[in-house]
This record gives sequence, C-alpha cells and structure tokens, in this order.
Amino acid sequence: MNQDEAEEAFGGEIGGPGPEAWANGIAALASALAREAQVLAVTAASLRAACAVVPGDPSGGPVSDVRRGRAALAAAGEAALRATLALEVAEALTASPEPAAQAERIAAAARRAGVAPTVAAPLLRAAVLDFRTDDAAARIAATAIVQEVAARLERV
Repeated sequence: MNQDEAEEAFGGEIGGPGPEAWANGIAALASALAREAQVLAVTAASLRAACAVVPGDPSGGPVSDVRRGRAALAAAGEAALRATLALEVAEALTASPEPAAQAERIAAAARRAGVAPTVAAPLLRAAVLDFRTDDAAARIAATAIVQEVAARLERV
C-alpha cells in the first residue's frame, strides 16, 4: 500500500475517540460513580447501625463512649454526603456533553452540600480508575472528560 492509498483508507477516521466513545465514556463514569455512591451509602448505614442503642441495654450501646459515638455518627454523615455528591456528579456528567456545563453543575451540587467543588475531583478520578470495560476509546474519552472537568473545578 502506498502513501496515497493509506491516506484514502484511513482518512478522517484517525484522531481520537468518536461520538459513541465519548458517550460510552460518560456512561462508564456514571456507572462507576453510582457504584462508589453505593459503597459510601452502605458505609454510612453501617456506621449508624454500629451506634444504635438497643433498648434495655444497660451498657449504653455498642459505642458507649460519647466521643466515639459522635465521631462515628459524623463519619456516617460525611459518607452519606459524599454518596449524594457522587450521584449528583454522575447526573451532571450525563446531563450535558460540555465540560463547562458539567463542571458548573458539579460545583453547584458541591456548594449545596456545603463542600468545596474540588471535593468532587477525587470522585471523578476514582471513577475513571474503576473503568469496567475494555473499550480503549471510551477509556480515553473518559480520561479526557475527567481531566477537563477536574481542571475546571479547580478554577471555580
């Protein structure tokens, strides 16, 4: 195959992920964020259950030290908050294909939760690492999306 035949055969098809790969990347990120939210929600529920006082228990419950109980309940609240934020980040990614709009929605969700928008960046980076597909183009697209959105969150 000569140079002209090669350019004709591959013309326009090389250069990065196509529209379907971008959509698959966003879907995979949203799925990973939902899994992370589930883990965080289970953690929150487990911490709350560990602090539950059993009626009639003279020892004061499983966590009888008030300071430890308060720390466990605070950790449960933080885990629940991060689970909610992970779901909102997933929704923001799927609501718009534009990184600027995604970052703005994520920043607004973080502010509603009372945390800095940069808190969402590690959730996004973890989601791209928890990629459960062998679609290399979608992985590249997801990585590019996360880099762009995380950079915008740093500036918001």
